[in-house]
Amino acid sequence: MLKKDILEALRVEPGKKFRLQDRDTGWAQTKQLKELDKDDVKARAREVLERNLAELAEAQELLYADNRYALLVIFQAMDAAGKDGTIKHVMSGVNPQGCQVFSFKRPSAEDLDHNFLWRYMKSLPERGRIGIFNRSYYEDVLVVRVHPELLQTQQLPDEKRGKKFWAARYEDINAFEQHLVRNGTVILKFFLNVSKKAQKERFLERLDRPEKNWKFSAADLTERGFWDAYQDAYEKALSETSTEHAPWYVIPADNKWATRTLVAEIIATTLGSLDLKYPELDQTQKAQLAEARHKLDDD
Repeated sequence: MLKKDILEALRVEPGKKFRLQDRDTGWAQTKQLKELDKDDVKARAREVLERNLAELAEAQELLYADNRYALLVIFQAMDAAGKDGTIKHVMSGVNPQGCQVFSFKRPSAEDLDHNFLWRYMKSLPERGRIGIFNRSYYEDVLVVRVHPELLQTQQLPDEKRGKKFWAARYEDINAFEQHLVRNGTVILKFFLNVSKKAQKERFLERLDRPEKNWKFSAADLTERGFWDAYQDAYEKALSETSTEHAPWYVIPADNKWATRTLVAEIIATTLGSLDLKYPELDQTQKAQLAEARHKLDDD
């Protein structure tokens, strides 16, 4: 396992103002790590990741058998931060039957005829399953806050769209997540924190490598022009919605190996902390098993 102080350093403390400039986007998250050799830390991270992948596979089966909890994992990030790759690698050992991934795009006309949480409610994981949101309802306090003209499409009652409006949305999100947690859904929220420099390098890689050309979107470059506005929107959203029951973790995303290891560690640690157990059979069920064994032996 990774040291507790490393994981705590990634968590956004509930009730306190959060600043992105205080979080390093690189691999050296603590003073102790900065004193170590990068190659040594990278090799150790690979070992931790491999162990966590095995633990996740086992925990998922137990989660399904226990059938009391669901796990909702939310990923938010700037473009090219590595959400897709992180999901692919971290969940590589998980049984596809017990995991579902939703990537939310532009809302449909039907979505816009409902409240902003509606389409996400429909995609929540069942008990015993892991649900992954690749972007989520947080888009409505991130993208929509950066581009407030999008509110015109949401057919809302006439009202001012100032601080009180956004505070109400944070309140709605917190209440929604608290309701889910009270009913057995464990929520983990990851913001993959990529630097503007690393994003530029990844955009250029998509342009330079033919097999990655399809990943490049002119819209991504347009949104890069709003970098500062997005940083501000993320700071406000994470400050207001990181709670004890549904915490945000700011994951350094300039080094993919570090990103994947940290996410896997937090998911595995969280599942391991639950009181998951295989169902115990009552006397009637045990008798039925004994009868079944007797019949098979006589067959």
